[in-house]
Amino acid sequence: MTNPTEHDVRPSIGQGVLHLFFKTSAATDRRSAISAVDHARTREDQVIAIGMLGHKADVAIMAVGPNLWSLRQLQTDLVTSGLELVDSYFSLTELSEYAMGIPDEAKNARLYPQLPPEDKPAWCFYPMSKRRDPGQNWFTTDFDERKALMYEHGTSGRKFAGRIVQLITGSTGLDDFEWGVTLFGQYPDDLKEVVYTMRFDQASAVFAEFGTFYTGMVADLSELV
Repeated sequence: MTNPTEHDVRPSIGQGVLHLFFKTSAATDRRSAISAVDHARTREDQVIAIGMLGHKADVAIMAVGPNLWSLRQLQTDLVTSGLELVDSYFSLTELSEYAMGIPDEAKNARLYPQLPPEDKPAWCFYPMSKRRDPGQNWFTTDFDERKALMYEHGTSGRKFAGRIVQLITGSTGLDDFEWGVTLFGQYPDDLKEVVYTMRFDQASAVFAEFGTFYTGMVADLSELV
């Protein structure tokens, strides 16, 4: 297992966020998979393992770190361990253009999150974009109107403070959608309720397009392989 110290590619602000979705099989080397995660954690990466529900994947790995080569090394090491990579998503932590006036503590939480949050084992991830349809084009809508819609959207989300930890990461030009949304909750129905509630906001109801949803539970990788 190599240590990619000679490779160092970092965003100018924020961190890389890599979601990896795997199938397990008899070919999976348990020790090798666990070692891959342990090595990543000795670098600068936070690594969260998730036991997936449903047929889409058996295990998800969410890795957050500043060096993209380190995230790539983790991906390589997990595949080498015999885990079958069936889907992935890459994004960057970011500050929204609508959130520049928030306190520094809130900015740091978005750019440099500490994961996973305590007592929130329920987990889901989905990508999303804004529509460009005639009459529903987010990017031709006036900035002040967009900002007001996002303020309404944020107000709905803040009703779930303490119940949900949300990380929105940017993927425009990096992956198939424009953002990735990761949710941690104490209860799985909290995940369902927050997404349902926020879909009634105009920013979602009129302008949002959603990708595939993945749902599972935060766990130790040793329990999952």
